[in-house]
Amino acid sequence: MKKGRTFIEGLSKILVQRAILSQKEVDALASAFERSDGDAFDDFLVQEGLVDEHALLEALGQYYQVPYFEVIGHFFDTHLLQKFPKEFLLQEGIIPLEVDENILMMVASSPDDSALLEKIGEYVSYDIQFMVGLRTDIEDAIKEFYEKSITEGMEDDIYATPEMSRAEERKEFEHELDEDEPLIIYEPSDDFE
Repeated sequence: MKKGRTFIEGLSKILVQRAILSQKEVDALASAFERSDGDAFDDFLVQEGLVDEHALLEALGQYYQVPYFEVIGHFFDTHLLQKFPKEFLLQEGIIPLEVDENILMMVASSPDDSALLEKIGEYVSYDIQFMVGLRTDIEDAIKEFYEKSITEGMEDDIYATPEMSRAEERKEFEHELDEDEPLIIYEPSDDFE
């Protein structure tokens, strides 16, 4: 769902005040965004290479009046992420960051969404404090966490067959040998102890 005109105007005003974009650029971008298939004006600005991510995060923090958080490169708490279904986190554009005493810090792409507190409350009973992050970065972090590791499950393949006994190994080895070759087998003895 696209963020409303109020958001676009508010964020644009901040970008102009910070001299990141000119008013003329903002007007042209707002029109271009409305014609685009993009869902979020802030992501549109970054994807088009018009605004630096860090500068945009600072502007979003000012707009929402919450701290901003750069999601890229952060290792999120596995225990916290497992408290929420992947689909829920992706749909809402949120990711849990950390718990400090009984306060859960959540990074959200729209921290002003009034329904978020109630929705999060269905999964955890912490007090919630929001930070703002870019939706595409949040989604990428969620997908990366829930993506099945390449090595996950390999231990099942490695240990799927029980270890062979020494006699079974010898029998298999002897079967592979050419009958004309002499077979020399070393057996450990007590002589070397």
